[in-house]
Amino acid sequence: MFELTFDLILILIIAGFLAGFVDAIAGGGGLITVPALMLVGIPPVQALATNKVQGIFGAATAAISYSRRGLVNIRSQWRSAVIAGVAGASGAVLVSYLPTDGLRLILPVILIGIALFFALKPGLNDMDRVQRVSTAVFAATLVPLVGFYDGLLGPGAGSFYMIGFVALAGYGVLKATAHTKLLNFASNLGGLLAFAIVAKPLWTIGLAMGVAQIAGAMLGARLAARIGARLIKPLLVITSTALALRLIWQMLG
Repeated sequence: MFELTFDLILILIIAGFLAGFVDAIAGGGGLITVPALMLVGIPPVQALATNKVQGIFGAATAAISYSRRGLVNIRSQWRSAVIAGVAGASGAVLVSYLPTDGLRLILPVILIGIALFFALKPGLNDMDRVQRVSTAVFAATLVPLVGFYDGLLGPGAGSFYMIGFVALAGYGVLKATAHTKLLNFASNLGGLLAFAIVAKPLWTIGLAMGVAQIAGAMLGARLAARIGARLIKPLLVITSTALALRLIWQMLG
């Protein structure tokens, strides 16, 4: 039986703050919070469900912070957000029925590819570039795919949204980061609604971590808006690489 103690709460609150900070800048906050939840003894599926509780606070805070700085118009994104939310719920509902082992095998390769893309591609800055697909096509293809994955597994979903906005929508790095947060919030919320039925998230822990997420996300969004690609790119490379290495370590035992 899981027992909540002051020491465990403190560990998880610190993890929530750090995750909110990292996630607001480059995504990958789950790299911190999911292992922390499991480290204190929470079963894996319940840890994923609890992670969704605290994750929505950080994503929502980051989305609002970027919106207030004029980097994203949340009202123009509501349709994409609804699609991401429905896809996230669908992924969470099917998590027990779909074979995810194959996806886990290729995830490290994809994440390392993302890290190399942002590390080596020249000219990646905060300036917009050529838009390769229309907004409607983007919302109908990449958004539901990443949203479904976010509900099904989750790690790296923010990075996948991010590279889509940069490579397909033609957004600069800072603008892409800002637009990622509302979709991340929506797919997290959709996943949480489904998990709440089947996985019994620990609401007290999730809410305590969520408060810390708010503080971390506010700080992270403020720094990202001020420094832009010079901060976002290296942190994105680090988090994607770290997540890939963690997944490889899990597969090896």
